[in-house]
Amino acid sequence: MKRFLLACLLLAVTITAPAFAEGQFKVLVVAIPNRYHHDYTVVARPQFERMAQRHGFDMDWAWSNRPFDADLSGYAAIVLLNTAGGDLETTQRKALEAYVRGGGGVVAVHRAMVFDQPGHWPWFEKLVGRAFIIHPIVQTATVRVEDPAFPATFGLPARWIWTDEWYEFGPPLVDGLRTVLSVDERSYDPTRIWPGQVSRGMGAEHPVAWYHHYDGGRVFATALGHTPALYDDALYLEHLYGGLWWAATGKGIEPEPAQEHRARE
Repeated sequence: MKRFLLACLLLAVTITAPAFAEGQFKVLVVAIPNRYHHDYTVVARPQFERMAQRHGFDMDWAWSNRPFDADLSGYAAIVLLNTAGGDLETTQRKALEAYVRGGGGVVAVHRAMVFDQPGHWPWFEKLVGRAFIIHPIVQTATVRVEDPAFPATFGLPARWIWTDEWYEFGPPLVDGLRTVLSVDERSYDPTRIWPGQVSRGMGAEHPVAWYHHYDGGRVFATALGHTPALYDDALYLEHLYGGLWWAATGKGIEPEPAQEHRARE
């Protein structure tokens, strides 16, 4: 009898164990090294692996664009970690478009916001939300939390000292962009740039992170993350995971009044 009960117990553990091993959602991180962004990958991958363990989600990591040749529907979000739209081939671009239209989430980090060939893929430019123009030399500046109700800011102070490349952008390419973080240009020199280049800054409103709904999916974009050492910073990792969590699940923000009214109906 004891052996029978033990066998039943082992069978129950065998059956139920996979349910506990599965994460709450699955994420694809695509980190394609390039001329100016390659050292970060060595630091970023183990940090993302720890993030997945800490927050209980599954993760696939890719150094190339090959995952876009396969089925993407199993991923709740795709993180373009310094991976730009120009890194994808034509058929792979169509795959990403279909994924987003199916409700998938996208997290665009730093170089992912740079269009290698502006105008060649308008859909992706609108996905990111703003067009990159230029950036000055890396400097320390003050970052301001503009939306304390968005998960990517939950772990951040209202004003945050940060050192990075301060990307400058054009006006919004789509309606509905919601600024999450901005940088105070009075705290650094926007004109400090390499000889032969000109950077003037964006003025009083200089967003560096935002989110929006686009073409059926959710998009979180952050310009922060140039220097490899930044991926060892706990605040930055909280910022990334907050945006990733929302992109993957849509959770963490209060519904708009109109959306809440429709839900009650």
